[in-house]
Amino acid sequence: MSDAPVDATLSAALAWASDELARAGVESPEVDARWLIVDAAGVDPRRSPATILDAPATARLVVAVGRRAAREPLQLIVGGTAFRSLMIVCRPGVFIPRPETEVLAGLAVDALRERAAHGERAGRGTRPVLIEPCCGTGAIALAVASEIAGAEVFAADIDPEAVALAAANRDLLAAAGELHSDVVIARGDLLEAFAASHMGHVDVIVANPPYLPSADAASLPPEVGAHDPAAALFGGPGGHEVVDALISLAPTWLAPGGHLLLELDVRHGGDARDRALGAGLVDVALRRDLTGAARFLVARRAAATP
Repeated sequence: MSDAPVDATLSAALAWASDELARAGVESPEVDARWLIVDAAGVDPRRSPATILDAPATARLVVAVGRRAAREPLQLIVGGTAFRSLMIVCRPGVFIPRPETEVLAGLAVDALRERAAHGERAGRGTRPVLIEPCCGTGAIALAVASEIAGAEVFAADIDPEAVALAAANRDLLAAAGELHSDVVIARGDLLEAFAASHMGHVDVIVANPPYLPSADAASLPPEVGAHDPAAALFGGPGGHEVVDALISLAPTWLAPGGHLLLELDVRHGGDARDRALGAGLVDVALRRDLTGAARFLVARRAAATP
């Protein structure tokens, strides 16, 4: 790595860091360099390009650029990531939420709002219920709780590190007044962590489960393969085993008219759609992510007949 410029302006520091990251093969070098400078100096180089980067901030930036050049994820270096309107803390060993999953969280918000607008919960006199298995940092559940008031939100993960981080994120956001629904975090595999009393009464099941085939391990970029936990990436030899399990469980857990929302490997969207139809779900469709790829399965349990 070349020496960082001494007493450099933020503009010069941005150029140096961007060049270092580009030479290391980082996909978005200038964007990442800007966020590393913001983290190191507390100033955005786009807004204050002529500001001088002092010695302590320069030292912090040099360390951060070295870590990113070694292909450590940006989110772990700066300690978090933006997810919809929230800042989610990220830690080593827990799957890092991706921008495309913000679309999935939005689908969950829309589904709960639709249930409320049509009064489906009113007849039971209870609050709407959302459950998120495979929750990782808790980003989806917490985003829903920040945008929907008065719901019961439950999230779970089999990994104790993920459960601890999701609970920490919940507590930080609750203390900041960001959450408007109760969020319970538990440990368990798929739906086993949730109370049996919820069977048949869940309005939304939403998840970004592990969905890559095991054979993909050799082709993943370093930021993913060396840092995201394998259990959060790989669904099994075929990749869709966990997705299939959730589809099979959904009809038992969903309330009549309730929604199943899953993130998928785009290579298996058609398989997931067929599996959902075979499980008796209705209104089955694939929705697109920010890149236009058909990444999300949307389905419902059939509404109760009058």
